[in-house]
Amino acid sequence: MRCLSCPWLPTTKQRLLSRSTISHCRSYHSPWLSAIDFTHEACISHLRSCTNLSELNQIHSQMIKSGLSDAPFSTFLCNNVIRSYVRLGAPRLAFSTFIRMNHVGVSPDNYTFPAILKATTQIFALREGRAIHGVALKIGLETDVFVESGLIHLYAKFVEFDDAHQVFDESPHRKLGSWNAIISGFVQGGRSHEALSMFFELGRAGLVPDDVTIVSVVPACASLGDLDLASQIHGCAVKLCFTESEVLTQNAMVDMYGKCGRMDLARKVFDEMPQRNVSSWTSMIVGLAVNGLATDALSCFEQMLIAGVRPNHVTFVGVLSACVHAGLVDEGLNYFDEMVHGHKIVPMMQHYGCMVDLLGRAGRLQEAKEMIESMPMKPNVVIWGALLGACEKHTSVEIGEWVARHLLELEPDSDGVYVVLSNIYASANMWEDVQSTRRKMKEGSVAKTPGFSLATNSSY
Repeated sequence: MRCLSCPWLPTTKQRLLSRSTISHCRSYHSPWLSAIDFTHEACISHLRSCTNLSELNQIHSQMIKSGLSDAPFSTFLCNNVIRSYVRLGAPRLAFSTFIRMNHVGVSPDNYTFPAILKATTQIFALREGRAIHGVALKIGLETDVFVESGLIHLYAKFVEFDDAHQVFDESPHRKLGSWNAIISGFVQGGRSHEALSMFFELGRAGLVPDDVTIVSVVPACASLGDLDLASQIHGCAVKLCFTESEVLTQNAMVDMYGKCGRMDLARKVFDEMPQRNVSSWTSMIVGLAVNGLATDALSCFEQMLIAGVRPNHVTFVGVLSACVHAGLVDEGLNYFDEMVHGHKIVPMMQHYGCMVDLLGRAGRLQEAKEMIESMPMKPNVVIWGALLGACEKHTSVEIGEWVARHLLELEPDSDGVYVVLSNIYASANMWEDVQSTRRKMKEGSVAKTPGFSLATNSSY
């Protein structure tokens, strides 16, 4: 693992960044802030209650003017400023505050590092993250459970799993937080087998998982579709009885059983939930949709609205997917319109993907093409692929060629594009174009990728 040699001193560039931030904050002024008694307690109260970046900048400005953030004992205040910037989506200002702490002689503590490391991941700054790791090493906080967990999350977020594992392995006293961090990191990085191995190793080490552990490891079972493991994890959750985070844990169980194809078990967990939030309903709707139970998914959505729960963008992905599976074109168009105009949800790539797939499968290829052309973002390969597949099904040469051109711009070495385009030409009896397409594959050394099967093993 490579930690940058970073003494607890800012570079010239960092000093300039810090000064610009100070000037930025000082440009804000608010009459109500200048009228209050700016004690430590008042600062903390305002920092925790502020809801927008402008208000936070005003509070930070008043702190700088009053000298509270410069005091040697104000680490606690600076930590709250950093956390507030991270919470409100301003990680660069959080990082500038961290730099300024050194400039005025305020030392970071074990609560500073998790917040600033989170800011570092938000701006995709691995180099700065390594530098912060170096600072933690220099002041002797690298083995603190909060700092250690933050470092593991940092490296896992950047897919630096060897470094994440090294931080974990070098810990002399591993607490549950470190185990949760490494498990969560493996899951988020798509390494489900490693995550499950760490989960069972945690038990062998004599530690008892908490609700965070369960919620972290459940997606690993879901991604593998392993029902036996899913049942074990569910049994563990029931035995430990997490009452304080019951909804969060049960939502994870509904999602897990849905991805394992057991909607009967997902329904059982859902029906037994004492309270449900938008994630509960969404997990159920998405699970029903992906398992081909479109009518049940749409019925569940209507029950959700009757219950007074406001759907989010993920809910509508499930609803539109259900329409795709059932071939409900007009209903899908209505739900899309309801999402945009009724619930004021801005369509995302997934929503457009569902609509293109829905229209394409129904043979309404021109409408699907117009949907793509109306997108505010560039379509990805999934959307182009869905329309190309529809062109193959309905033998649309003109639109198929249009789609293939765009797909080959994104994936010039894709064998699938040539194969499908060749099939479209063959269905239209355009044999010269079939030969031309296959000739282009040979000239470009594009070979058809062979299929394969994957076996899973539940023994850990």
